[in-house]
Amino acid sequence: MPRPRQPGRHRRPEPLVAPEGAPALVLAVPGTPSSATRSLAEEVVSIARSELPGLDARIGYLDGDNAEFFTLQAVLAHAAEERTARFEQARAAGMDVREPDGPVAVVVPLLAGPDSALLRRVRQAVMESHIAAELTDVLGPHPLLAEALHVRLSEAGLARADRARLFTVATAADGIILASVGGDEAVQAAGITGMLLAARLAVPVMAAALDQEGSIASVAEQLRNSGSQQLALAPYLIGPEIEPGLVEEAAKEAGCSAAESLGPYPAIGKLALAKYTTALGITPQQVQQTPVR
Repeated sequence: MPRPRQPGRHRRPEPLVAPEGAPALVLAVPGTPSSATRSLAEEVVSIARSELPGLDARIGYLDGDNAEFFTLQAVLAHAAEERTARFEQARAAGMDVREPDGPVAVVVPLLAGPDSALLRRVRQAVMESHIAAELTDVLGPHPLLAEALHVRLSEAGLARADRARLFTVATAADGIILASVGGDEAVQAAGITGMLLAARLAVPVMAAALDQEGSIASVAEQLRNSGSQQLALAPYLIGPEIEPGLVEEAAKEAGCSAAESLGPYPAIGKLALAKYTTALGITPQQVQQTPVR
């Protein structure tokens, strides 16, 4: 039995549940598919499902093979077939149901920042599927991504783990290179999150492009010229969108240590869900920043 609703102005909000017949959330995963990529994507959609019970969340790969890794087009087509089948079964059972309309799915690119080349491919895949689907923006910039970057830096011993406790870390960086992919547009977007990260760490943060030759080294030089001596590279990336080893090469170019990519940090799943609920006009539970401990 459901618990009675708590009376009073300070009662807890009712938990949000996915509306019946709501479109699927399809996570568009870039890069070469692998078991590690699948594990990351599955964890992201698992977080989204835990935040919104009843959510139909699926994974489509830009470079899938439709055998082990289903392409985005195939996933959209399957979602449309299942929606039609459910309607026909309900009608055959004598139920008074309306024919489904509206988007079959909401496609959320698994990207922290804008990458015009990858987004063009996602858009093309949606068009080629001939399925009614809505495409959202990328996940960032967002304060939760600044939190995630802070956590990854602290895990690598490159930043203090908790701003409230004023202890120092011997290896903590006094200058952060925020590495993105997607050219100038991506660098500008990363810079917004970089300002939030700088406020958290009280050290300078500058964005640079992994896919522009000399960008990382140039930013490293600027930081050192401004007084930073111990640099760190923080990938403003989820992971699958770049070739393995690219972050390590960039860190060597800058002569510094690097944190891990954002990966399946809980904020990634929450932001993917937020894009989905915003696209559908659903009011999600407030996404709050969690303290870094």
